[in-house]
Amino acid sequence: MKRLLMGNEAIALGAIRSGVSFVTGYPGTPSTEVLETVAKHNDGSIYVEWSVNEKAALEAAVGAAFAGARVMVTMKQVGLNVASDPLMSLAYLGVKGGMVIVVADDPGPISSQTEQDTRYFSKHAKVALFDPSTPEEAYTMIADAFAHSEKYGSPVLFRPTTRVCHSCASVEILDNLPKIKPGGFIKDPGWVIFPRLAYANKFKMIENLKAMSEEFSDYRYNSVINITPEPVSKGIVSGGVSYAYTLEALYTKASCEEIRENIKCKLLKISTYPFPEKLALRFLQELDEVLVIEELDPVIESELLRLCGVHHLNVKIFGKGSGHIQIAGENSPDTVMKAIKVFFDNSESITTSPPDSSFLTSHSTLPSLPVRPPVLCAGCPHRASFFAVKEASQQMQRANGKRAVFSGDIGCYTLGNAEPLNMVDTCLCMGAGITVAQGLQRIEPDTAHFAFIGDSTFFHSGITGIINAVYNQSDIIVVILDNSTTAMTGNQPHPGMGITMMNTRPDKISIEKIVAAIGVSAIVKVNPFDQKESMEAVRSLMEMKGVRVLLFEAPCVNIKGSAAGDQRSEKAEIKADKCTGCTACVRKLGCPAMSLADGKAVINSPLCTGCGLCIDLCPVGAIHVI
Repeated sequence: MKRLLMGNEAIALGAIRSGVSFVTGYPGTPSTEVLETVAKHNDGSIYVEWSVNEKAALEAAVGAAFAGARVMVTMKQVGLNVASDPLMSLAYLGVKGGMVIVVADDPGPISSQTEQDTRYFSKHAKVALFDPSTPEEAYTMIADAFAHSEKYGSPVLFRPTTRVCHSCASVEILDNLPKIKPGGFIKDPGWVIFPRLAYANKFKMIENLKAMSEEFSDYRYNSVINITPEPVSKGIVSGGVSYAYTLEALYTKASCEEIRENIKCKLLKISTYPFPEKLALRFLQELDEVLVIEELDPVIESELLRLCGVHHLNVKIFGKGSGHIQIAGENSPDTVMKAIKVFFDNSESITTSPPDSSFLTSHSTLPSLPVRPPVLCAGCPHRASFFAVKEASQQMQRANGKRAVFSGDIGCYTLGNAEPLNMVDTCLCMGAGITVAQGLQRIEPDTAHFAFIGDSTFFHSGITGIINAVYNQSDIIVVILDNSTTAMTGNQPHPGMGITMMNTRPDKISIEKIVAAIGVSAIVKVNPFDQKESMEAVRSLMEMKGVRVLLFEAPCVNIKGSAAGDQRSEKAEIKADKCTGCTACVRKLGCPAMSLADGKAVINSPLCTGCGLCIDLCPVGAIHVI
């Protein structure tokens, strides 16, 4: 039987087929659907959990793996930074049950703070990594990852990238593998990490990496293809989704037909770390020039350069270092095709100088797509929260000359940085808004410092920052934007919502009670759509000292069951005869439901949620609710 599956769905179903019994993670695009798919297809034999952060997810899974269970942890590439502390130590301790850590990389980056190549993390942590190039491959490869983890008693990283995660393919669904029953936790000093144990185990880790390299030289997803049977002097090396693009360029791209007759080369596919040295050395024999096509970093390229140096091979390696492959962003079938054309069009030898970068630019005759930056949804409570803080702080600045700085965080509310709100002055990583504000306040004590953070991010990594602020007697206002969900990644539950991925109903964990227990000096809770009360709350907190918390509570418009989420019947409407065309509503709010036509404001009724934020803003009362 075949099913059309998204890559993330294929990974999840492949893990279920492999007998996974414990799955944890933290939502983050492009990885989120992996855990959600496991939960959707759970027959009751799998424990599934959205953890409060990636560190907690990995450590919980470690406990299950110590007891012999097959476990999977899901996250995006920057989430691995949060989980790196337990991962680095776990590599020394090892595991009993198979452990696969799915880390979805985001070349571009499309929805992340950074481009980050998890292959380097694999090398740094000294653990194996599997790098699928298609959804079909991911479905079967993850079973190999579990088996490999159990064979070597070590965690394994699994690195799909955005285009593998979110592309779809027809995947052949195979019978489930025999399920391994956990043997239970057996007490052993080896589960307790001490310096002496870590020192001794490092020798074992290095030996295992050598054995893995040998094994991966014969692994089915590491392979050499001869494009032509005759002897050749050129080769192409690729891995991950770039390998799929390479095949497309070599075999199916019509625009590549003019060079296909001249393509005489070998093709090497690399899908794992440790690097399969024996296979690569066999591939390099008799070659003069090699083009490496990969994303993000020159990981394969560096390994080939090292091999050529160690074994004194006179082979020229081209790729990112030579400028033939872009050093940042995603590859695509078009950019790969153009790089291959440059590689083969020079019939003699490619010079070591980078080619003209124009070959990476599309020359399509189609018009360019319009720029469509992401925006806060119409009716988003974060817009109301930002607007209240902005208006009140500007009033205070006009009154006493005290300016305000707004430290932001990771979530939907990061979009508050855009005009016209312009309310995010800094954004580093999850939870950092609160601690960055503390550093700013120490250097600029006469400035009002606001730190914005969402409810899910508060549980993820915000609590620590507030404790640090209270303990060190900082003078900041922490604005917690509680919209009752993890909105940015698709409305996943968190501890403040009273529901889990196992559909149990624990008591909601109160953000207000947590910050009160920490010792925050003042806490004010308000609905951001009540602008009068919200601005008064901001002004009152700005007149105080110490660590203060302003808790804005209003549900995300995309939550089913909320008034806006159910598309209530009330809509805002502009009376054209009263509108003066002052554009204040459009200029100040930036609501996507509002625009200008013929010099007057108009509201797109299907987008409007009737939040009413624009009504009081109109100086002539031209906006009303119908």
